[in-house]
Amino acid sequence: MNLEEQQLLRDPGVEPTSEVVAEGLGSANSAYTKFIEELEKNDIQVDWRYYNDGKAWLGKALYKWTTARGTQKETTVFWLSIWDGFFKISLFIPEKARADALGLSLTEEMKKMIGDSKQMGKLKFFPLVFDLRSEELFDELFILIDFKKTMK
Repeated sequence: MNLEEQQLLRDPGVEPTSEVVAEGLGSANSAYTKFIEELEKNDIQVDWRYYNDGKAWLGKALYKWTTARGTQKETTVFWLSIWDGFFKISLFIPEKARADALGLSLTEEMKKMIGDSKQMGKLKFFPLVFDLRSEELFDELFILIDFKKTMK
């Protein structure tokens, strides 16, 4: 993280409306808008909440489905945060699924990122964090998002 990178949406009284987000993202807002549209096509909803521990608004991306017996289920696919000029997506993949993630049709650079990612302390997950300013990584990111949706 560069010293000049600044997380936005720090005021609990200012909800992250599309106008507030657009102002913070600047030129990255068009990529953000397209990203949100793609999420909706993939049945993923972003639930914004203010978290006191991090003193910021975060978007929790939820995939909701109904089981064969009619039970409503949901899984957190990733976390979304707004920064000055870009937005950040943080996926947490179970360590036991690393080999499966490496088997996805991703670029060698992305596979290296997955392979090099360190497990988070005692938690059995490894993080994949993407700083997005454009649509450049969307194809690979949605492969990972679809992969994460299958983890119930």
